[in-house]
Amino acid sequence: MFAERCGRSLLALCCMAATLGGQVRYKSNLAIHNVFIVAHQDDWQVFMGDVASTILRSGTRATFIYLTAGDDGRDSVYWRTRELAALRSTQVAMGRPAGADGITCMSVTVTQHAVGKCSLGNVDSYFLRLPDGRRNGAGFSQYGHQSLRLLRAKKIPAITTVDGSSAYHSWSDLVTTVVQVVDDHSGEQVLVHTTDPSKVANPHDHFDHRMAGLLVEELRNRYGLAVRYYTGYALASRAPNRTSAETRVKTAVFLAYDAEMMRVNKGWSAFSEHRAFYSQCMERTYARTPRARPKTATEKPR
Repeated sequence: MFAERCGRSLLALCCMAATLGGQVRYKSNLAIHNVFIVAHQDDWQVFMGDVASTILRSGTRATFIYLTAGDDGRDSVYWRTRELAALRSTQVAMGRPAGADGITCMSVTVTQHAVGKCSLGNVDSYFLRLPDGRRNGAGFSQYGHQSLRLLRAKKIPAITTVDGSSAYHSWSDLVTTVVQVVDDHSGEQVLVHTTDPSKVANPHDHFDHRMAGLLVEELRNRYGLAVRYYTGYALASRAPNRTSAETRVKTAVFLAYDAEMMRVNKGWSAFSEHRAFYSQCMERTYARTPRARPKTATEKPR
């Protein structure tokens, strides 16, 4: 089971993951299954795109879990385009051309919830399609002001996906579903990448980003899961720390996402809307490895 594997692999992962001089590096002879748990379809490209590209181009198996639809209070044309844009950037991160064949998508059932799953080679992407919570976590009227923040705080009794295919009746229900995805598609060694939940280390971030980090923090507390926390919106205020080559790789991955958005609607270019911010993010990737914690559970939550 997932919790048992995490306990066995914890020491090896802690020795494997290191941050040297602000640069993210991985050194290990172990087979690592990398899991990226993010709120929106362009989060990993902006905050950890160069790291993800290095991992994917190594040929190791990886899983992406997108918690929200990233809908921004808009209709299905917008959020479905974001899903495809995320897959296009995944292709580029793998060293393939954006738009190449090979993507297969289907609906799968995870803990009685319908979840969109797309596969490309040995990379799986899961789209839970929960409503975007807005930056302040208050949600959008289009989807009944639902959000991850309100669900976790028990301010709403449940949260329904933007396509109406499923409803999560508690924060624990959501956590259990994410655990099941990781458990069903993990190798012996698991390392989770997510946005930093700390308001001190990562101030002024989007509440959906923070909820993704807090969900992973819960998994770390329960199972001693090895994680990497990445700086979110505060990234642009940090000093540049990427090499020219790393910046080019990160930029290519993000622009693949942006190009797919513009292919459907020229006005959907995030880069054009906030050019200075995204240009700064391409030159920066900051992450920290929290101290490992012993697992406190022997099996998955039910």
